Amino acid sequence: MEIKLSNRFGCLASSSIPSMEEESESTTGPPAMEEESESTRPNWLDLPSDLTENILQRLGIEIVTSACCVCTQWLKICKDPLMWRTIRMCYICDLSYLRFRRIFYKVVNRSCGHLKDINIEYYCTDDILKCIADNGRHLCRMGLVDCSRITDEGFSEAVRKLPRLEKVVISHHYLTDVSLEALGRSCPLLKSLKFVNSRFTSCDSDKTALVIAETMPGLRHLDMKGHKLTELGVLAIIDKCPLLESLDIRDCHYLNEGLEKSCIDQINDLHMPVRYNHENNYYNDRASFWGNIISVLMMMMMMIFIIVWKFK
Repeated sequence: MEIKLSNRFGCLASSSIPSMEEESESTTGPPAMEEESESTRPNWLDLPSDLTENILQRLGIEIVTSACCVCTQWLKICKDPLMWRTIRMCYICDLSYLRFRRIFYKVVNRSCGHLKDINIEYYCTDDILKCIADNGRHLCRMGLVDCSRITDEGFSEAVRKLPRLEKVVISHHYLTDVSLEALGRSCPLLKSLKFVNSRFTSCDSDKTALVIAETMPGLRHLDMKGHKLTELGVLAIIDKCPLLESLDIRDCHYLNEGLEKSCIDQINDLHMPVRYNHENNYYNDRASFWGNIISVLMMMMMMIFIIVWKFK
């Protein structure tokens, strides 16, 4: 089951309310046609259970708040633990944390330990992580995006109960090397890690790389965009993670140009910081960024100049 917290009530309302033209046609039409349409209207309860399950899986928050209350058949389907193996809970600006927590606890309880894949945006806290850990003994994939309220202590305690994790995505956070070390030592099956540098903290990125190298030897895919890595940290990862197939270190502007030669033989899918090259005509990430900013500012100044000149 894939839950996406999105407000779809507007769409449902607009599709269920007839237009004025439809109302006039229905009132002026012959009674026989109206009776016929009533008799030929499909009965949703007659649908096969697997088809009903497929339809309900396409709902968002409604499957928790309203669809399960329609009839006993739908309630039975909505309570099936196999419906809740995959949960993706997205951010909604007008959804309070308290309401999110009530919905989340209900969803996780319905999984009855069958949860395998979960992704949460913004709302995750230490309490939510504890709930995941207590009910996710089969969890293989976990994504925490923009969840700045998670602490090292809460994350470390949670991953100790999730030894089957194979893929973890963490971005925009306050977590440090303490959390990464707990993850590496508690999850020996870990194959993919995305640990994008947080905009909130400024940690020693080489130390982070050394922790990954020492505790995650089975990694095959690593994404560390935006970290202040040097050659020391990258080479440590390559040396201690012999199975590594893809490495993304874009936006890491403290690397020297010769590092790519050391990595390219071992890493099949390597993403390095882009640098200026006359022959291939590409640019350094930072230089192109400021170049774009300057171009936009010049265009704005030209527009202001034209407007002022026109109204003189």
